[in-house]
Amino acid sequence: MNRRLAREVVRLMDLHVPFVRATVVKTVGSVPGKLGATMILRPDGTFVGTIGGAGLEEEVKAHARNALVTKKGDLWHFDLQAWKPGGLPSLCGGSVDISVEYVAARPNLLLWGGGHVAHAIAGLLPALEYDFSVADDRPEWVTAERFPDADRREAVGPSELWSVFDPSEFSHLYLLGYDAKRDLELLAISLEKFSGYIGLISSAAKRAHMFAELRRRGVSPSAIARVHAPIGLAIGAESPAEIAVAVVAEIIRSLSQTPRHTSPGRRRAEVRELSP
Repeated sequence: MNRRLAREVVRLMDLHVPFVRATVVKTVGSVPGKLGATMILRPDGTFVGTIGGAGLEEEVKAHARNALVTKKGDLWHFDLQAWKPGGLPSLCGGSVDISVEYVAARPNLLLWGGGHVAHAIAGLLPALEYDFSVADDRPEWVTAERFPDADRREAVGPSELWSVFDPSEFSHLYLLGYDAKRDLELLAISLEKFSGYIGLISSAAKRAHMFAELRRRGVSPSAIARVHAPIGLAIGAESPAEIAVAVVAEIIRSLSQTPRHTSPGRRRAEVRELSP
């Protein structure tokens, strides 16, 4: 991969958007794309780079578009021999294997409340290369000393949170506040303005009370159903450190549940009729 494509991969990852990368991983004989040639499909449908052009590239583009929709990649084998059954309409004479890799969007968390659980979660995220920001209406709880790895640290109240932050930048919102009234205020606002994962740290009593209040305010059952409470995997977590492990494990599991291909070995491309 050349530097331009490497920079594009980093840019897309930093934007927290998914993309597909197609790479020539094996060649035999004469082929248009050399080993390591790479092409990237952006989420807006545009491509950058090349794996050799012509009919081969159009086939790979089709597989890349499908991978972006299905969120799974695969390994494809192409014969560049027009005279061979199933071969592409090419006279190169060789064959090529191309990896089509779906790259999921990297998580970007917004932690509301800079208390002990938020601090514990923040301590686990850098090693996973998950980005995060933290907000609290108590300035002393969102200092650089307390959250040195945060992208942003903002002292802001619930009603101003989504004016300070762009909701489209985040994949997860965790309400970890110290005050149930403030959590409820932010939760009601976020159900309207934030479309990603919403997690609420709560006891059964707090959850029941807050959900009842949301219903009283006219919030729909489908909107309330978006709220994950309690947060994290059910591992019996009690301490802030244990809750942090449960929360991060839940994120990892959600990413690993992205469908993967299960077919063994290489897959031979099912070639459509191509125009010359």
